[in-house]
Amino acid sequence: MAEDTAYWPNELFADIDRTGPVPLYFQVSTRLQSAIRSGEIPSGARLENEISIAEQLGVSRPTVRRAIQELVDKGMLVRRRGVGTQVVQGSVTRQVELTSLFDDLQSAHHEPGTQVLVHEVIPASAAVAEALGIATGDEVLRLRRRRSTDGVPVAVMENHLPASLAGISVEQLESRGLYQILRARGVAISVAKQKIGARRAQDDEHELLEIDEGGPVLTMERVSFDQSGAAVEYGHHCYRPDMYSFATTLVAK
Repeated sequence: MAEDTAYWPNELFADIDRTGPVPLYFQVSTRLQSAIRSGEIPSGARLENEISIAEQLGVSRPTVRRAIQELVDKGMLVRRRGVGTQVVQGSVTRQVELTSLFDDLQSAHHEPGTQVLVHEVIPASAAVAEALGIATGDEVLRLRRRRSTDGVPVAVMENHLPASLAGISVEQLESRGLYQILRARGVAISVAKQKIGARRAQDDEHELLEIDEGGPVLTMERVSFDQSGAAVEYGHHCYRPDMYSFATTLVAK
């Protein structure tokens, strides 16, 4: 279905009970949820606006807004700046493991997409040099990418790699994950140091992630090392909190 075509399946709501004890918002929400899960409303479909939906159903706008918010909270719908409310397959929950976002999306049966924003060789700053264990001013490959899932932006990722990996091309990055590319080049990542946090969106991040200016984002900073102990990438990424979460298993000692 074309993303610019608004969609609303009126037939789903033909038998809404307006006199029974079940709230109208709940009836609308559960029917939408069933239609999304069954594929009747496909991933990527854009719903009509709340006013139009309310008029078609003969209910109040707050009723429609609450029904839609229920599914936004479950990760089945997202509100996109300049687009409206759109169906997605579900939010991404990522295990805290030594994997890439591209790998995780594929494993979860999502369709990853990549837009390469920056691909340049630059002198390493003091912070980048310290993370990679090189001298300040040494050449590094700087990458900045926007990752999406099923057409919805999820993350803005910035990475720095040693000059020995500067041959990685834009074409490779658009079709494969960074870790996949590194493995193909014989680089085996064996350990990483990682920090997870949160902050407000900065600079153009809100535009790239299609969220409110200054809205909250999740963050991840990681330095990865190969089997010899050499640092092979330093990354700091930010994620949409309504589309992404981290998960881990805790074991008592």
